[in-house]
Amino acid sequence: MEMDKMTDDMASPSNSQKTVSDDDEIDYSVKPEFYDSDIDDKDELWVQKKRKGGTSDAVLSCPSCFTTLCLDCQRHEKYVTQYRAIFVENCKIGSDQIVHQKEARPRKGKRGRESSEHEATPAGKQTVKQVCCLVCSTEVGVIDADEVYHFFNVLPSES
Repeated sequence: MEMDKMTDDMASPSNSQKTVSDDDEIDYSVKPEFYDSDIDDKDELWVQKKRKGGTSDAVLSCPSCFTTLCLDCQRHEKYVTQYRAIFVENCKIGSDQIVHQKEARPRKGKRGRESSEHEATPAGKQTVKQVCCLVCSTEVGVIDADEVYHFFNVLPSES
């Protein structure tokens, strides 16, 4: 008897074959409740208002959760994946972790002469603090004693 039941189940169409497509059930004449055709224009005006007419090299986001970290930044001249900024959002400063950077030594050429390629750092040690994403705590950069943020672990996008 069980064998007859199995063959009957196989012969009859399954539920998925009887179901009408979702496209046939959607009424496209009614505007969706959460749709806004002007949202891109509104977002652009909001960003322009935040920047106060200024331009930026990129909009920076957290690489882990994609939270916006900075709308107005400047790209590093030498290291194109690094940025600096003064005004940020969704960032927290790690007060418990202070990193000391030693002054960069001038590089010596082949014959022992000093090369002009050296980092421009103030004399002595420079103190920087870790900067993390406020949402997911991913380290995204550092902040120096002059309160300039230096981002090195971010996702840049066109501004």
